[in-house]
Amino acid sequence: MPGAGKSTIGIILAKILGIGFIDTDVLIQTSVQKTLQQIMDEAGHLGLRYMEASEILKLDVKNHVIATGGSVVYSKKAMSHLRDISTIVFLDVDFDELKRRIHNFATRGIAKGADQTFEELFEERQILYRKYAEMTIDGDYADQDRLAEEIAHRFKNRLISSEEG
Repeated sequence: MPGAGKSTIGIILAKILGIGFIDTDVLIQTSVQKTLQQIMDEAGHLGLRYMEASEILKLDVKNHVIATGGSVVYSKKAMSHLRDISTIVFLDVDFDELKRRIHNFATRGIAKGADQTFEELFEERQILYRKYAEMTIDGDYADQDRLAEEIAHRFKNRLISSEEG
């Protein structure tokens, strides 16, 4: 979801792990030289979702933190690809906290239906986020540095467990 902290926590996590960082929103904007909101205005929410999935399917990286846009979960192909090249982490942030963080809902370039409310979008995506998550982090309990440290710790433990198994 927008406001969950994917980009900020992703940068911190990449620094902790000493690996690369990719923000797919930036890839999309760089690719078409437009903001996400301009893309939404011109191509609609389905056009933005298509562009996001396309950019993700082009990724051929290892050892990177990838911060995706929140609508990637609508693409089974993109989510399957992400699972192949990474570990999918869901930053679970309460609706009221997201609402407090997002002040520009109408102009932020969020891939949602024209008449869809933020709450409707939240409810719709929660199901998909939980479906694809390999690791769920409670995004409400700590600051961004602490959350990145928690993800790094859990990720390292997963690597150790998979090497032992």
